Amino acid sequence: MKQFSYTITGEQGLHARGAGKLVKEAQNFMSNISIVYNQRIENLKRLFTVACLGVKQGDLVTIRVEGNDEAEAATTLENYFRENL
Repeated sequence: MKQFSYTITGEQGLHARGAGKLVKEAQNFMSNISIVYNQRIENLKRLFTVACLGVKQGDLVTIRVEGNDEAEAATTLENYFRENL
């Protein structure tokens, strides 16, 4: 299992558009990918659950990746967070 934490820096937090793009990025991988926020663990590949988390600017999220392509998925997603969120 690979995991990383990230503090959301974007002014709009993890809003609907940002969540949609993030989910699409996660869906490129076969691994199970979860987002952890406020003691909730949700599937990062499901738009509704990600959008409903209510993640705002300054909030800390943790991403957990487990599967055959976990290393590539974790690296790609961490870069995505840094560049877009």
